[in-house]
Amino acid sequence: MKLKLVILSTLLGLYIQQTIIAQNTNAINWLSFSQLEDSLAIKPKKVFINFYADWCVYCKKKDKVAFKDKSVISKLNKDYYAVKMNAETTDTITFGNETFINKEIGKKRNPTHQIPLLLASRKNIPFSLPATVILNEQFIISERFFEYLDSEKLLDLLSRK
Repeated sequence: MKLKLVILSTLLGLYIQQTIIAQNTNAINWLSFSQLEDSLAIKPKKVFINFYADWCVYCKKKDKVAFKDKSVISKLNKDYYAVKMNAETTDTITFGNETFINKEIGKKRNPTHQIPLLLASRKNIPFSLPATVILNEQFIISERFFEYLDSEKLLDLLSRK
């Protein structure tokens, strides 16, 4: 009887482990900014940030195409901490002992949160979506993209050293 329980427990454990592994290879492990801060404290790693909005057609296309590509998923999960943030969120976010809010609520039709404005703004050009920001292991911006990136382009930029 004990042997049957041990075998059953082992098989159940293997099933759960395989399910978790399968899930990790089928989806990007998106983090919140608080999870990112915790992860960076444990192990520095490059950071991939995807800013989107619910109304952004190209953002939705990126979700359906590029972020479903197995090579892109694998590369992001292996080499980056990936963060996905709604640029219009009303959430208060604390990161690096600072608090960030959306100061544009009620002032603009599409109010943009402070974090995308800080990380994905360009001089004399209004903030635009989709916006992708890549930071190096020291959390310094290395590249920014303000366009739809298909699977091939995204994989190419993720593979750069």
